[in-house]
Amino acid sequence: MAATGATLSARSAHAAPVATRASRRASRARVPLRCVAEDAEAPSAVATGGTPVRKTSMLVIGATGTLGRQVVRRALDEGYDVRCLVRPRQNPADFLRDWGATTVSGDLTKPETLPAAFVGIHTVVDASTARPEEDTYAIDWKAKVACIQTAASMGIQRYVFYSIDKCDQHQEVPLMKMKSAVEEYLKVSGMNYTVLRLCGFMQPLISGYAVPVLEEQPLWGTDDDTRTAYLDTQDVAKMTLAACRRDEATNKVMTLAGPKSYSVREVIALCEKLGGAQAKVNKVPVLVLKATRALTRFFQWTAPASDRLAFAEVLASGVKFDAPMEETYEILGMDVSETTSLEEYLEEYFSKILKKLKEVGGQSRQKDFYL
Repeated sequence: MAATGATLSARSAHAAPVATRASRRASRARVPLRCVAEDAEAPSAVATGGTPVRKTSMLVIGATGTLGRQVVRRALDEGYDVRCLVRPRQNPADFLRDWGATTVSGDLTKPETLPAAFVGIHTVVDASTARPEEDTYAIDWKAKVACIQTAASMGIQRYVFYSIDKCDQHQEVPLMKMKSAVEEYLKVSGMNYTVLRLCGFMQPLISGYAVPVLEEQPLWGTDDDTRTAYLDTQDVAKMTLAACRRDEATNKVMTLAGPKSYSVREVIALCEKLGGAQAKVNKVPVLVLKATRALTRFFQWTAPASDRLAFAEVLASGVKFDAPMEETYEILGMDVSETTSLEEYLEEYFSKILKKLKEVGGQSRQKDFYL
């Protein structure tokens, strides 16, 4: 996660956003993170009087991620011509091409590599985010600014951005502050946009809770009452494509939430019930998270850890990551019956894994069963 002390000034957003010496020194010094969208020089959108592009032409950024790949697959199924911006790497994203998408190499941290990917595109879906080993400030702020500038200058007609539920209410968390800043920057870009705020995905619950229960391994929890309305990434992809199709979703900020919110204790109990096993839960008091975060703030080399703990502290503070969905379903032209519940998702997982264990005599400790 990006350093707490990184300076986040929208004034860095020029045509080719390159940090000044002063901002780099400020970043190293870890001064308080500043994120004021009003300071941003809005990217200039070019006239769209050239060759018209097909409404079904889509660019997916972050296409190899947990959510991005589901968006690609759903878009292809719905007849879109999908292009994926992927970084050059040893293990190329062959599966995207096998599905029928095209790929273009580019580096989000190098703005000069981006324009080619945006040529002939109507809609951009930005599902990219920093990996644990990456600089969140570089990916989740500077790269977002560069992508929005590029899209606006090339006349992109719809930009879909994934944010975090309640990001505007927790500015003490660097990632949430950056998400909020990108939302504001996108609003003044001149493009039609849709911001989809996410509460939580079901997929990480498999490795976090379901597998440890089956493997009789200890898992970590907190003594809080935070509740999260989890969504299957396939349903998020379905909602994303609905937002791309419908004019009602233009220039909207919407929170996407699952049918019901759950506490960590309830998720563990559900895994125990479906897996027929008792969980070994090690609880971490919220006060310990707060104290650890306070300690790590004093050392520059532990600042990223401090930022992660800041996010963990919010997740363990009794907040409810949920939102009413009636109006959102109406805007998207969908119904709650089209959304998978957490019970259904976990039941499908456990039925498959338990069947597999039965086939091999119930002795396997294989962890690589994911839906």
